[in-house]
Amino acid sequence: MTELYRQLTLFLKEIKNTDEKPLIVVCGPTASGKTALSLLLAKDFDGEIISADSAQVYKKMDIGTDKVSVADRQKIKHHLIDVHEIDEQFTMADFKREATQAIKEIFSKGKIPIICGGTGLYISSVVDNYDLPIAPPNLIIRKELEDEYEKNGINNLYKKLQDLDPITASKIHPNNARYVMRALEIVLQTKEPIQRNKAKPIYNVFKVGIAWPREVLYERINKRVDEQIDRGLLNELKTLLIEGYDPNSHAFSALGYKEYFPYLRGEKSLEECKESLKQNSRNYAKRQMTWFRKEEDIYWLSPEEFYELTSHSNS
Repeated sequence: MTELYRQLTLFLKEIKNTDEKPLIVVCGPTASGKTALSLLLAKDFDGEIISADSAQVYKKMDIGTDKVSVADRQKIKHHLIDVHEIDEQFTMADFKREATQAIKEIFSKGKIPIICGGTGLYISSVVDNYDLPIAPPNLIIRKELEDEYEKNGINNLYKKLQDLDPITASKIHPNNARYVMRALEIVLQTKEPIQRNKAKPIYNVFKVGIAWPREVLYERINKRVDEQIDRGLLNELKTLLIEGYDPNSHAFSALGYKEYFPYLRGEKSLEECKESLKQNSRNYAKRQMTWFRKEEDIYWLSPEEFYELTSHSNS
């Protein structure tokens, strides 16, 4: 038994005869092996998995979001994958509501809920029980923001968010247009900064991540980008556009899709777009690690222990 399994077994044993509700979180940067680890934990600890990925909720976007295979989903029940159409908006408030419902469903079966993903705010909304503002989509404000974005880019919008809600702005990368515009939409609608008040935590949480050396993680990222092309990512994207989905849909601003539009428009070579995605993914991983390293209660799995677990499962 590895150290992680010893600690997890003890964690679950200690709260078994209490009123506390256990929740396992597999978190960390992109391409770190979260999916493989979550499948192992779900199998060995009788759990079901909730995806904390802001793009995997969308149907038909499979290769670019690196969704867990259908075969694995048939073995282990997954939640919040393929639950929304590409042209639908999906927010952190939506995630918290739907994830909370999924957790209740998992508990009702006597199983352990396992949240798996790298979107730190989404995970925190559940773990820290954020009291999120009620701000349904406002199509008029959104259209104005999208027009401003198309005309002048993201810089002006980000500066406006900094002026109106500096705390929220500090939590969003300046180039993440989707998050910047959604935050502005809420602020302009409610006419006040976004309040993410923490209520009393509902769950007793065990968090685990995989601690790769940076250069190894970057190699894993680069390899995954190459593999996605080999698996048919461009055909997936072309098919979606042929089916009539708007290339300006928020879903397509996700990492792994937006980088290839210049190639489809004949503006850049495929290699240039792949390199752009690799760089954007490495930058995203760096921001994710900055987020998760601030959390002191994560069990960081060593590469050696990760290999031991995964090799054992494959033997």
